[in-house]
Amino acid sequence: MCSRPRSRTRPGRPRSAEADTAILEATRAALVELGWSRLTMGDVATRAGVAKTTLYRRWNNKNELVVDAVAVLFDQLRLPDLGSLEADIEDVVLQFAALLERPETKTALMAVVAESTRDEPLRARIRASIVDRQKRLVLEGRQRAQERGELPHERDPATVEAVDDLIFDVVAGAVVHRALVSAEPVDHAWARRLTALMLGGLTAAAEL
Repeated sequence: MCSRPRSRTRPGRPRSAEADTAILEATRAALVELGWSRLTMGDVATRAGVAKTTLYRRWNNKNELVVDAVAVLFDQLRLPDLGSLEADIEDVVLQFAALLERPETKTALMAVVAESTRDEPLRARIRASIVDRQKRLVLEGRQRAQERGELPHERDPATVEAVDDLIFDVVAGAVVHRALVSAEPVDHAWARRLTALMLGGLTAAAEL
């Protein structure tokens, strides 16, 4: 009785989540150690223990790879349910600040933002992979606050979108500037002041 031949791996097989994780971790480690200019796809492949062709099947270039390596870090942010919009915002602010304190986040984010100033496709990928994805936190927070009766239910979609964008810009811009530009601590007291400022302006912003 003849034994069946062993199945061979064929091109186009499903992506391996383990390989993707290893590649993105290797990318962040290489950025911290080498910086943007010295980072290469070959170096990442070596660190991750995969062939360079594996990287290029997933990402067209270094820009795309680094953005995705940063994006998965921001996907770790979660909106808590602490009973009030004020407490929820404070917690997210502190989560965000703690994430920016990690060397791999700080280095990777600063690198892609700096590079995007002269690379429009990279800027668009940052918007799609990081900014637009993290706006989910604002959407979840607004919906939860409306269910609690803390915020009114807006009927104008354009107003809702404009206010959501403003909330995201205020939180992200303030925390990034405080942590990475000014290099000042984002502690509980600062998070409370920022939250109070935001909550005080939400009603006014919705009426504009």
